[in-house]
Amino acid sequence: MYEEAAAPAVLRDVAKCVWRSASEGPKRIVPDGCVDLVIGDGEAFVAGPDTTAWSSVTRPDAVLSGVRFRPGRAAAVLGVAADELRDRRVPVGELWGRSWAERLVEGAVSPVEAVAGRLGELPPEDSAVAELIARLEAGAARVGDAAVGLVRPGVVGRGGAGRGEVGRERPGGAGRMSIAGDPLGHGGGEATRAGGGVARPGAMLDHAAASATPPASGGREAAPALPTPSEATPSATGFAETGVGRAAVVEDPVSSAAVSERRLRRRFVQAVGYGPATYLRVSRFQRAVALAPHVRGLAALAAAAGYADQAHLSRDCRALTGLTPRRYFGGSSTVDVAVRDRLRSA
Repeated sequence: MYEEAAAPAVLRDVAKCVWRSASEGPKRIVPDGCVDLVIGDGEAFVAGPDTTAWSSVTRPDAVLSGVRFRPGRAAAVLGVAADELRDRRVPVGELWGRSWAERLVEGAVSPVEAVAGRLGELPPEDSAVAELIARLEAGAARVGDAAVGLVRPGVVGRGGAGRGEVGRERPGGAGRMSIAGDPLGHGGGEATRAGGGVARPGAMLDHAAASATPPASGGREAAPALPTPSEATPSATGFAETGVGRAAVVEDPVSSAAVSERRLRRRFVQAVGYGPATYLRVSRFQRAVALAPHVRGLAALAAAAGYADQAHLSRDCRALTGLTPRRYFGGSSTVDVAVRDRLRSA
């Protein structure tokens, strides 16, 4: 059983929906670009933005309930940068304190009440990040296309060109604009346009898209086992070591004008949990999930969802769910409860 309802009016600015769930076996949870506050089965935790599928395992009679945050809004409410929650299940006590966690587990306060109580001093939404999210969800083919107008070409942010910004022309550069150091972590190099001139706005944000899709795995359909929430949830010591406790400081949004690609990407990662190229991949797959009941055939589904071809859909489906499209979309539900199909996060 899974039930979803619109978020109450008090949470409309930060929440996508509220939900309840019960299952007789493990549930395959696939990435959706969201962060959830989850209560039930004796636990209160935050499910961070996922990059691959994971298995939710509860007692047979357990009922979970939660608040699903709108992409880009969880960080401000939770008080921790979203990328510190990526692929993690974080106990509420680690974020809000033990008292809040106990009250949520005992039912003294509901998830909606807990979130509503933290909205008093909520900073305004980062308009540039919100607009980029909206464009990616609307079906932009590339991040660079979605970033047009949000990125100011040639701008040098704090830290200068030597730290990943699109730099000014250097002596002897003959009209070349360079990107010294790739903020996406894919190596340095130059971004030039044939014939000289300024690198295409959004090229840096778009850089990871080509390498984000892993090679096909030889048509194998079997997959290893997913981590359960207990396996995926680090201890308090683990979070201290990874710096979650220091992640509450998020860069203030600069919403009045276009900014550098580096700064926009940093703000996007802090708000959403991963970069625009990964979010594009996740939102495109979620579009395929929504369209699947209404489109016949994988080739038609790939085209309708905005994939380059069926092979593109297959690669992303395997990476995000651990299953081939025929197995994932061929079942009666996009939530797989078969124990034999449990996966292990990459």
